[in-house]
Amino acid sequence: MLYNTTHTNKETVRAIDQMVGKPYGFFESLKLKGTGSKRMIVDEVSPNLKSVINAVDDINYGNIELRPQGILIHITKGHKNFTWAIPYYQLVIYKINGSSIHAQGKFVHFRNNKTFKENKKFFDKLLDIKVKFDEQYNFTSVG
Repeated sequence: MLYNTTHTNKETVRAIDQMVGKPYGFFESLKLKGTGSKRMIVDEVSPNLKSVINAVDDINYGNIELRPQGILIHITKGHKNFTWAIPYYQLVIYKINGSSIHAQGKFVHFRNNKTFKENKKFFDKLLDIKVKFDEQYNFTSVG
């Protein structure tokens, strides 16, 4: 779900918390060695996300925040902030010339450049958390 988070709205915060969990606490964040990525360049988005990127040739930036049951992708458009909440069960990540995050019929592709390479450890951590989340629901066939 996509939210305009330029201004704090209690209902938006509540909806995001219900979808992907409340933010990690201070000690949990230390244990994970951080819960947010560095700023990355948004290279491309799906047509249904075009409204959250700059229409002119400005560079669009985004970052990812880990939550207990999903991730938040924060994208800045001028003075406006947009947040895309993605539960882990909907999250699909492709590593093709950068990284492409897909869910809910939408996608965001982050450019493969220096800022992306600085986030390699973060993406490794994200993939580990996603695998652990998926293993909870790993059903084995009987018979």
